Amino acid sequence: MSELRVAVIGAGLMGADHVSRIGQRIVGAHVSVIVEPDEARAKAALANAPGAAWYPNTDDAIAAKAMDAVLIATPGQFHEPVLLPALNAGLPILCEKPLTTDTESSLRIVEAEVACGKQLIQVGFMRRFDEGYMALRDLIASGESGELLGLHCAHRNPTVPDTYHNDMLIFDSVVHEIDAVRFLTDSPITSVEVKHMKRNTLSPEGLNEPILVLLGTESGLLATVEMNVSVQFGYQVKTEAVFQKGIAEIGRTSGMTRFFDGSISTSEHMSFKTRFAAAYDNQIQRWVNAVAIGTIDGPSAWDGYLAAAAVDAGVKALNSGANETVTYAAKPKFYN
Repeated sequence: MSELRVAVIGAGLMGADHVSRIGQRIVGAHVSVIVEPDEARAKAALANAPGAAWYPNTDDAIAAKAMDAVLIATPGQFHEPVLLPALNAGLPILCEKPLTTDTESSLRIVEAEVACGKQLIQVGFMRRFDEGYMALRDLIASGESGELLGLHCAHRNPTVPDTYHNDMLIFDSVVHEIDAVRFLTDSPITSVEVKHMKRNTLSPEGLNEPILVLLGTESGLLATVEMNVSVQFGYQVKTEAVFQKGIAEIGRTSGMTRFFDGSISTSEHMSFKTRFAAAYDNQIQRWVNAVAIGTIDGPSAWDGYLAAAAVDAGVKALNSGANETVTYAAKPKFYN
C-alpha cells in the first residue's frame, strides 16, 4: 500500500514541527505539499520535506490533487476557509485546535461535514493521546479510588509574545483544559467562571493574568484551572484528581532531580513541543492509521464544536466576572 500523501497547511511553529514529525517519526505517510503564503517559512519547512511541493494557497493545492489528506496548522481564525474546501474535496483532515474560534463557525463546519455524509475531521486535542491523561482517564473509569470528586489543573508557560492578549487565555490556552476535563470525566461542561489572581507585572503590557478558571460539569464536578502564561521557570501542565480514596497527579516533569549544595532542583520543559512530543507522535500516527481504513481515531468535529461553545462562555466569563452558563445545540445523530 502506498504512503499517505499529507498536505500540511501552515508552516509556522506548529506546522513546521508537524512537517519534521511526519518526515522523521511517522510510518505510512509523508509530506507531499506545504501550503504557506510566506515564502521564507515555506522554504524552511520544505527543507524537512524532500520532494514536497509548495503552494501559497489551499485552493491551488487541492486543485493540483497532490495530497490524500490534510493537516491544518494555521492560526484558528483561518481554519474555516481551509476546512470547507478540504471537506468539499472529500479529504480526511486533522485540524489543530481549535476547530474554529467561535460557536457559529464551528456549527457551520459540523453542518458541512454532516452534508458530506462521512466523518472526515479529527481535531488536534493532543492531550487525549498523552500517556498520563490516558492513564488518569482509565483510573477514573475503573472506580479503583472511588468516585472522582474534583480536578485541579495548572497550565503554565514561561512567557508569551506581546501579541498574546486576554481573550487568548481562554480560546488559545484554557481550551485544552476544556477538552481535557470533558475527556477525563465523560461529562459536558455546563458553566465557566473566571477569577483573577494578583497580576504578574512580568506579563506583557495589557495582559491581566494569571487567572483561575472554574469549570462545572453536568455530572456535578468542579475543575479548577490555573492559567499562568508568564511564570518564567518553564512550561508545565499538571492535573490533580481528587477521589473518595486518595489523590492522583499527572504532569510532573520526568527530568533529573538534583540534590546539591544544600538545595533540590528538578529540570522542567520549556515548550509544549517537548512536553507533549510523544502525544503529538501518537496522535498523528493513529490518525494516519485511521485514514488508511477510512475513519478517524480521536476528537471529532462535534467535540471541536463542544469546546468552542465552552470557550465562548469562558471568554464571556473572563470579561463579565460572572458564572456563565454553557449552551449547546442538539447533537446530530451523525455523531452518535
